[in-house]
Amino acid sequence: MNREPRDLKAQVDLLCQNTVDVIDREDLFLRLETAQKDGLQLRVKAGFDPSAPDIHLGHTVLLRKLRQFQDLGHKVVLLIGDFTAMIGDPTGKTTTRPALSKENVDKNAQTYQSQAFKILDKDPKKIEIVHNNDWLGKMSLADYVSRIASQVTVARVLERDDFEKRMREKLPLTEREFMYPMFQGYDSVEVKADVELGGTDQKFNLLMGRQLQKSFGQKPQVVMTLPLLVGLDGTQKMSKSLGNYIGVTDSPKDVFGKAMSIPDALMNTYYDLLTDQKFDSSDHPRDAKVKLAKLLTEFLHGKEEGEAQAAEFKRIFSNKENPEHPEELRIAENEIWIVDLLKRAGAVTSTGEAKRLIEQCAVSIDGHKISDFNLKVPSGRGALIKAGKKKFIRLI
Repeated sequence: MNREPRDLKAQVDLLCQNTVDVIDREDLFLRLETAQKDGLQLRVKAGFDPSAPDIHLGHTVLLRKLRQFQDLGHKVVLLIGDFTAMIGDPTGKTTTRPALSKENVDKNAQTYQSQAFKILDKDPKKIEIVHNNDWLGKMSLADYVSRIASQVTVARVLERDDFEKRMREKLPLTEREFMYPMFQGYDSVEVKADVELGGTDQKFNLLMGRQLQKSFGQKPQVVMTLPLLVGLDGTQKMSKSLGNYIGVTDSPKDVFGKAMSIPDALMNTYYDLLTDQKFDSSDHPRDAKVKLAKLLTEFLHGKEEGEAQAAEFKRIFSNKENPEHPEELRIAENEIWIVDLLKRAGAVTSTGEAKRLIEQCAVSIDGHKISDFNLKVPSGRGALIKAGKKKFIRLI
């Protein structure tokens, strides 16, 4: 991260950079001013429902903004939604999410926390980790009715676009989903949030936090929404279930390789949301993408890995040389059918795919292209198999 400014206006400009909604900017300025004058920290909340074990670059858009608050001296309240994950966030859904078991949620929560620390400052003075099961899980039905449900009208909840759409189209809308925005909003009451961050799809839930804080006599939090990162397919939100993601725990090689598949039209967005550098439209698209891939690899794995992967890319694709450290595969048999070898190496998933690669002369052994579909390959040590443009396997 860049060195953060101390001037209040510059701080607000920085914090509002790349946001979609800030409700409202003047309130944010006043809170920062009061905190600076009185030597206090703002409490900046962000909630993550651990509905899957891994986080990806889409999540880091929010984490990077949280880090900016930390670098300005404020405290991030990282809320693990272990209770709300068992309900399932209905945002953007046309069907009810399946309920998750507490065991799965707890397991996912552990990985979320460790992966978030790749971006966030671990200093206990700058971060507080809370779990909403600590209060929501202990709340009785009578408490829920008196403390939360009585503060929110049905009409207010039905203002949600996705709820209204499901009602109009006569699609199922369960009471479990209906309660979700109120539970998320009540989290802000429990943690006494000054600011809450979320994606644009979370705006209704964040505003519910403002409403409930006001009902409980608290000053309503500042709401800040950030864009949803479009995935590698160029159309849908980055999601592990769609396979269009770059994972925080992906290897440096995979981060760099996946980044090279980012559609050209998204380059400016990725630079803005995920790096501290600006996209230079005068750069050749390939050069700009290599630079971005290097920056993203450095972001997740450090400068040394970023430079190593950029050098490897140049070696293979620009200089047409073999990789310095190809993947290794041990073959126990004396010889192996070329198709089985390609499958075992992960270069193909089917016999048909292997046949197409061979027919396209896209498979070679030690630089010699293979055209024989029935070839038996000796398991001699050191042979370098190339499949397609990117897959290199050294037999050991």
